[in-house]
Amino acid sequence: MKIKLLFLLLLISGTAMAQKADKATIVKQGWNFGALPAITFDSDLGFQYGGLVNLYQYGDGSRYPEYDHSLYLEVSRFTKGSAIYQFQYDSDRLLRGIQTIADLSYLTDQAYHFYGFNGYDAVYLEDWTDDDQADYKTRLFYNYDRKLFRLKLDFQGPLAGTNWKWEAGINLQRFTVGKVNIDKLNKGEKEADKLPDVEGLYQRYCNWGLIGPREADGGTIPALRGGLIYDSRNFRANPESGIWSEAVLEYVPKILGSEDHFTRMGLTHRQYFRLIPRRLVLAYRLSYEATLSGHLPFYYLTKRVVDGAKGNSMEGLGGARTMRGILRNRVIGDDVAFANFELRSRIHNFQYKNNNFFVGLNGFVDTGKVTGKRALNFYPSFAAIDTKNYLDYGAESWHTSYGLGLKAGMNENFIVSCDYGRTTDKRDGDAGLYIKLNYLF
Repeated sequence: MKIKLLFLLLLISGTAMAQKADKATIVKQGWNFGALPAITFDSDLGFQYGGLVNLYQYGDGSRYPEYDHSLYLEVSRFTKGSAIYQFQYDSDRLLRGIQTIADLSYLTDQAYHFYGFNGYDAVYLEDWTDDDQADYKTRLFYNYDRKLFRLKLDFQGPLAGTNWKWEAGINLQRFTVGKVNIDKLNKGEKEADKLPDVEGLYQRYCNWGLIGPREADGGTIPALRGGLIYDSRNFRANPESGIWSEAVLEYVPKILGSEDHFTRMGLTHRQYFRLIPRRLVLAYRLSYEATLSGHLPFYYLTKRVVDGAKGNSMEGLGGARTMRGILRNRVIGDDVAFANFELRSRIHNFQYKNNNFFVGLNGFVDTGKVTGKRALNFYPSFAAIDTKNYLDYGAESWHTSYGLGLKAGMNENFIVSCDYGRTTDKRDGDAGLYIKLNYLF
């Protein structure tokens, strides 16, 4: 199980107990930043080391807690090769009145999760990944190797001075995928701890024809997007009231090396209710995505359309950004729907070294399912194979998890989040712990 240590979270939580609460808010001006170490451990990937920095420019402070410019940088690596290199810029002052979001990332994952298509229709056998069980195959049976280069540019602007906005953007992505590199992962391991040379689910899907040869090793996705947004939130990073709704179309043409073309649509609705000012908020998010035309490569099924402007980690369904506690990427198909419900409380507001801090708790319920299933077309030579350990046709239903979260925020924008979620069905795994930045939505 991955263990995450977050020193700043402990520092903020400890300091909070010694400060007086609910003083007048300090208005920030100029530059302000938050920094975190990134320290994790995974038995198959090794230690992660590195850090992230988020800088905010508040100008003369007249718009605080809104910012003029935000710069986010993360550089972190695993000792066995996986890495995150990410830079993001966000501003509505670079082009006056137009929000500009630029993202440049290179992401590698030597054990990217893959459980098959169509949710519960794809059987998950935990014993196959547990080396203490008689049925053990390999700890990384449900994984493959993925590398992603991404260059992204999004714009949002107002429509006639109302809460309505237009959005447009381009997202150039290059995926490189393949089987898990067990030679690299086994390097330096004791013989008893080495991964066996066993075909994983990804390789078997390729052999059977469920993943076609054209998409098996990745490809280029030049995605164009456009849509409408309704935004009446009182504050972007940590709203207490208002609505944020989006309708977006994504089109991928056959250009710049793309081998597939397709069209997708996404709808999302987020709403916030202030129950007690600066103390208690009820929030929910509803999302639906559908493939309108063409064929999505298997490696792109995990990418979300909704929240596309800033949702850099929106993959799955399942995991830190969609359904907490459920296995990452457990629920993928041509069409999906999901929902999140949160009750957010602030238990302490305080000030420290000329900064505004808060500590909060939240309870949540997440749920989702595949609403449009991906067609499974076996090669004729494999049409009669026994699939009872791989497929359970018609089993798909709602996947649900629940849990609690701890939040620690600085100047309303830099928010450290620790969420613990549990599943309601063992077919989705057991539980998950996630330490990241910002609220889920």
